[in-house]
Amino acid sequence: MLALSLMLVSQVMLAAETGTQLQRVDPEADRLALQQYYLKRFPHVPMDEYVNGIYAVDADSRKQWDALMAFPPYEFDLEEGEALFNTPFANGKGYGDCFENGGIGIRHQYPYWNREEGTVKTLEQEINECRVENGEAPLPWKRGDIAKISAYMAFTSRGKRFAIQIPEDDPRALQAYLDGKKFFYSKRGQLNLSCANCHLQGSRILIRADLPGPALGHPTHFPVFRSKWGEIGTLHRRYEGCHRDTRSVPLPPQSDAFRKLEYFQTYMSNGLPVNGPGARK
Repeated sequence: MLALSLMLVSQVMLAAETGTQLQRVDPEADRLALQQYYLKRFPHVPMDEYVNGIYAVDADSRKQWDALMAFPPYEFDLEEGEALFNTPFANGKGYGDCFENGGIGIRHQYPYWNREEGTVKTLEQEINECRVENGEAPLPWKRGDIAKISAYMAFTSRGKRFAIQIPEDDPRALQAYLDGKKFFYSKRGQLNLSCANCHLQGSRILIRADLPGPALGHPTHFPVFRSKWGEIGTLHRRYEGCHRDTRSVPLPPQSDAFRKLEYFQTYMSNGLPVNGPGARK
């Protein structure tokens, strides 16, 4: 049954659609196929639980995590993120002037396709663009203040359900989705591994001493405080680390490929609630 499910998911999701095939691509069919795969594999796990990653599907890991979450390790980062978000720039403006609804409760709309620029835009990307537009230096992408600000913005959006759009009348947006999908399923590095090897087929299967979490819901809890890092970090920091773990040369955070990967992965999690920031091993 598991092998058959994997085959069905592969048939729907692994094709490399290009050129005239673009018009036949159906991202919503991809999303539903991924959800059905997990519903069959872990039939007793409610869909919304997938925002909790491996802790949704492994009882022993969940017990340890529940104990950790009695005092979430990101609490101080949230406080600092709120203070940073509300601190005016030198020109008197602030982050709230750059975003819809003053930057509150909007995390579920990211990443999105920017038609005018013809590119995928992420929340961290627009945090830094806000700074530059107001005469401030951009922040490093992976950790520190940008992760704290993003964590606070995510926290204000908790419970809102992701609703990523792929405009049907803009083939560039669909191609960006497909590029992200291709990246997710493409093998790379000396270990010849793809994202899917660990987080689709490998969900809850030991890789050395680790149990990879499900691909479904993967972006919903970022930024995360990882015990391994000892601090809070962004999704693209995690992408970079995973890329390095395959023994390939990692791409830089907020590179075009990583933004498209985030676009694909977050669309796959449409309908799930924002649960950031999170805590992981």
